[in-house]
Amino acid sequence: MRCFLQFMLLISCGLLSYSSVHAAPWDELSAEQLEQQLTQKFAAGEYSAKGADSCLMCHRKNEAVMALFDGVHGQESAVDSPMAGLQCEACHGPQGQHFKGGKEPMISFGPESQLSASAQNSVCQGCHQDAEQMAWHSSTHNLEEIACADCHVVHSATDPVMDKLSVNDTCTSCHSQEKADMSKRSSHPLKWDQMTCIDCHSPHGSMSESALNKPSINDTCYSCHAEKRGPFLWEHAPVTENCVTCHNPHGSVNEELLNSRAPQLCQQCHANDGHASRVVVEPGMDAFGGGKSCLNCHSQIHGSNHPSGSLLQR
Repeated sequence: MRCFLQFMLLISCGLLSYSSVHAAPWDELSAEQLEQQLTQKFAAGEYSAKGADSCLMCHRKNEAVMALFDGVHGQESAVDSPMAGLQCEACHGPQGQHFKGGKEPMISFGPESQLSASAQNSVCQGCHQDAEQMAWHSSTHNLEEIACADCHVVHSATDPVMDKLSVNDTCTSCHSQEKADMSKRSSHPLKWDQMTCIDCHSPHGSMSESALNKPSINDTCYSCHAEKRGPFLWEHAPVTENCVTCHNPHGSVNEELLNSRAPQLCQQCHANDGHASRVVVEPGMDAFGGGKSCLNCHSQIHGSNHPSGSLLQR
């Protein structure tokens, strides 16, 4: 909605001009032509006196349309609901002459819409501007031109992304690598919906990297793994810096979500001299490769509070 209002302001000030498009079926219009016609309709502001009743004269038999009344957007009793105000036209724009043969376009949403993602999203953001959306404009989803309707289903009793049992399916429909990681031998219980993607990430963006809910990766991990937070008398530098230095949070073929197996993982940093640089020909040969490898001795790898734990052995 905001985009359309800004567009109309430029027109009224004489800063922007365009040629009118007349009598063209809306499904044959280009995105630019469609937005021009919709801008003209908003300027005219010809809303129906009968509201949703005018729309349902034609759309009543469409199950997807009627499903709106099962959800929060279709409840007249909810003060913030579109149905309590301009009803269908609150989202789809003023009806104008649309009911006369469907020649005049309305705002449509979803993958089949000819409108740009930003134009579609401006309608949603007319109402949804709370703190959870404050970082949307700089988010990856917005920069990649993802429309709200690509993830959300408004005409439904329950929006799939608002249901903990289905939100992961929505996310992994695009994030295929993470979906593959979820099925690896070591993973968080995302595959069984005991955790959700939005437990860690904010799909609407955040001030943190990777759209994390918490200020940092470690703070995100500590929200569940509090025993790793510390502070410790003897700290392990990679642990305090970034958990993903050693772990892949979405899943791994190695135990404990490790990026690679010990001792190879440890030797990415500890390979200068002494036994830390010893090449392990095959697992099980000795204490350097058998069992938990380096962790056979250095068991307190996340940090130690023991007075003699400088080597993270106790």
